[in-house]
Amino acid sequence: MSAPHFSFVIPVFNRPSEVQELLESMTKLSGDHSFEVVIVEDGSTVSSKEVVQSFDQLLDIQYWSKLNTGPGDSRNYGMSQAKGDYFLILDSDVILPENYLNEVTFALAKNHVDCFGGPDAAHSSFTNLQKAINFAMTSTLTTGGIRGGGSSKRNFQPRSFNMGLSRKAFESSGGFGQIHPGEDPDLVLRLKKIGFRSALFPKAIVFHKRRISWAKFYQQVNHFGRVRPILNSWHPESKRLTYWLPTLFLIGIPLSFLLLAIGVWQLVAIYGLYELALLVNAVIRTQSLVIGGMAVLAANLQFIGYGLGFLKNSIRLKVSNKSAEELFPNQFFKLPV
Repeated sequence: MSAPHFSFVIPVFNRPSEVQELLESMTKLSGDHSFEVVIVEDGSTVSSKEVVQSFDQLLDIQYWSKLNTGPGDSRNYGMSQAKGDYFLILDSDVILPENYLNEVTFALAKNHVDCFGGPDAAHSSFTNLQKAINFAMTSTLTTGGIRGGGSSKRNFQPRSFNMGLSRKAFESSGGFGQIHPGEDPDLVLRLKKIGFRSALFPKAIVFHKRRISWAKFYQQVNHFGRVRPILNSWHPESKRLTYWLPTLFLIGIPLSFLLLAIGVWQLVAIYGLYELALLVNAVIRTQSLVIGGMAVLAANLQFIGYGLGFLKNSIRLKVSNKSAEELFPNQFFKLPV
């Protein structure tokens, strides 16, 4: 049998129910496309093996189980086992729309790049919290705009919940590193240095569930903020003033009230107008006042969590002579020796 054009590569950690939903969505993909699915169990204690086996007759599927070495190394392992010449890397908590492969194929035909990323959206079945967090993570009024959107197609840094990578790019770069989170923008920046282009494919959308609570959401965005100074130190050419915006937003909150105490109200008014703009935009996008209000809270948590993480690690890197691996060992997976 000839090698499939596409290989879906999905690392999994204790998520059999998510794998079930994702694989079900793959059975409904439209178009005449050749693809395989590679599931990599990353040291799970709750196995997805039985779920994967139930799709043996419906999908061309591989299942691999290994020690827990993190999502980056698991993706590398999956790509090393895959037969395709183009890898489609997903998180286990996504659902594919029926036209996903049609959109990827069409976009690649128009603009053949070795690395691409697509947006995420909220499915109608998602909870209100998932929809609110999706707004915060994708809106151009929040750090969703910093992470990459329609206005940044040229310099887009794909995220590994919805990312395409050619076999050539994988073999030339060695794949993902051991930092987490941040392994995906690190890979894209390394690819750029060796001559590979990346692009945003706006219509290659996935539904991203983001299995998350308020506390986990704050923890996630705080990790995103903490990793960006490390990436900036590794890739100085990627530094952008916009990465400081959440920190400036955070600092501006107490400053606005201090100024208000002495009669200067303009900064408080700016914050008020921004919050109103967030609410109006969120309500229009989600068609719900309740979800819109939750989305405003999510956006503020995102700024605060990201801003604190970014500021803390920026200072630590500035005043220390140690490497990032020495300073922040918890943000790096260790491979077995």
